[in-house]
Amino acid sequence: MSESSSLRGFGNAFSSSARDGALPPQNSPQRVPFGLFAEQLSGTAFTAPRHENRRTWMYRLRPSAAHPAYREVTNRTPGWKTGPFELPPAANRLRWDPLAPPEGRVDFLGGVHTLAGNGSPEAAAGIAMHRYSFNASMRDEAFFNADADQVFVPQTGTLEIVTELGRFDVPPGFIGHVPRGMRMRIDVGGPVAGYLCENYGAAFVLPELGPIGANGLANPHDFESPSAAYTADAAPTRLVQKLGGHFYATDLPRSPFDVVAWRGNLVPYRYDLSRFNTINTVSFDHPDPSIFTVLTSPGPRPGTANCDFVIFPPRWMVAEHTFRPPWFHRNVMSELMGLIHGTYDAKASGFSPGSASLHNSMSAHGPDRATYEAAIEEPMEPRKIDGTLAFMFETCRPFRPAAGAVSCPTLQPDYDAVWSGFE
Repeated sequence: MSESSSLRGFGNAFSSSARDGALPPQNSPQRVPFGLFAEQLSGTAFTAPRHENRRTWMYRLRPSAAHPAYREVTNRTPGWKTGPFELPPAANRLRWDPLAPPEGRVDFLGGVHTLAGNGSPEAAAGIAMHRYSFNASMRDEAFFNADADQVFVPQTGTLEIVTELGRFDVPPGFIGHVPRGMRMRIDVGGPVAGYLCENYGAAFVLPELGPIGANGLANPHDFESPSAAYTADAAPTRLVQKLGGHFYATDLPRSPFDVVAWRGNLVPYRYDLSRFNTINTVSFDHPDPSIFTVLTSPGPRPGTANCDFVIFPPRWMVAEHTFRPPWFHRNVMSELMGLIHGTYDAKASGFSPGSASLHNSMSAHGPDRATYEAAIEEPMEPRKIDGTLAFMFETCRPFRPAAGAVSCPTLQPDYDAVWSGFE
């Protein structure tokens, strides 16, 4: 997806056509141009408030309803788990080393490994956090997630995400978002690894800026959605769906990516994290990490999110008389962190790119001893934190770890030791 072909904006009502004359002047005409079929994909209830309503009209070669019955598949996604999670919330702080590269040929559906989550798709609340590691494109197969919106955070390798509305690539340093229910395929040119958040709750929106004013943080014009692109490929395609944590498949005689034109505001998008306009202190003290919020999924109470996506990008640190790294704290929210590249400024070692850490509600955490000792002696001069990109998915509910995550060989058994030896 080039800058010239992308549709720019967040929450916009776009229209796009891969063939002149294919987009009708109304949503559902008696006859659609070229004999196409009109079909609506609704991401919210019909009666959702207008500013929250998300839907897109598609004009396609064949209706997506034309398929035989689904059958359950049980061996396609062995590492992908869905809430409600059976284990209790993690009382201990947990940290995992990066995933090992896969053995043999593994594609997206086989390469997802669940770390933890909360809530459930049926409750329409909560999230699930996964890591992925795979090395092959999806072969003659497509997928849609009826449980959740999906946010991809690549750590190594570029994802080429093909959707019904068009295709776009998501390299490291970007995030990619695919709405619930939208058919997709992921192609890769080699080994890839990264993180995936499933959002069971309210759709992600941009956070309110309050006293910051009209500009700053993630600007709407930096979000990119793909233009219409379709295929008339008649090759048989296996379509897999995820519903209630179960996976089902059906066989199509054709490609499902046959949308010639579309209009609406339920769209996939990507965002370049280097475009985030970081806000920071220019006097004293370390501001709350909420100033680094890129996206938020509103929760049950104002100001308490179902999920916040927060990044820790390159930035200047100029606060005087201040302990500059993240301070020791306990938080009503629960945090799951990852590192895309570089070094996280609160951990001197043990947290390498591709790692993940989990700190549940009211779990005490903060900088390790080496970081602390360096920070209290550091000259109070302006310093730029550079060459790093960490992120956090934060939620108002405690994380319940997946059984496979607590038995995973990458789980660090001595994570608590990073806080030992303080005098």
